[in-house]
Amino acid sequence: MEGGKDHASGQKKSIVIGPWGGNGGTSWDDGIYHGVREITLAYDRCIDSIRVVYDKKGNPVTAEKHGGVGGNRTAEIKLRFPEEFLISVSGHYCPVVYGGSPVIRSLTFKSNKRTFGPFGVEEGTPFTFSMDGGLVVGFKGRSGWYVDAIGFYLSKKQSSKLLQRVQKGLQRLASTTAKSSATKDGGKAH
Repeated sequence: MEGGKDHASGQKKSIVIGPWGGNGGTSWDDGIYHGVREITLAYDRCIDSIRVVYDKKGNPVTAEKHGGVGGNRTAEIKLRFPEEFLISVSGHYCPVVYGGSPVIRSLTFKSNKRTFGPFGVEEGTPFTFSMDGGLVVGFKGRSGWYVDAIGFYLSKKQSSKLLQRVQKGLQRLASTTAKSSATKDGGKAH
């Protein structure tokens, strides 16, 4: 894992989550953007390929396709960016053939509004992540004939609405704490 790799996209703080999966294929890294607009998957018994369209300062940026040419089914996930953003990804990984290296078998994507998937076969070792107030701003992993491993860059969602909700929550907590400490019997030990 690479710590907080700094890419020249203007993103200040991000953390790397994962990767999950096997060691096959070659390593790839899409970098860090402002968010995810679209994801295209080819899949069948596993995730054959993934291609992501990111947002960079209001403009779409299409990353390379990662994986092979297989997969009888296609999923096109189109987020209503910037109101809708990717907050969680989960899935499964295990070998497709006995004794083979693990590959990503299924993926499920969750935005702040909807869930997409699962795509592929939910078989093997499960993985999931989510971060309150976070969003996915980049993908990385390994791929060859399939998507062998997948990881993510997460960033804190900087939104004035989120900040206002946090401030209101803290104010409520402070007033509740003040009320409850006033009703206690002077802090005597029982």
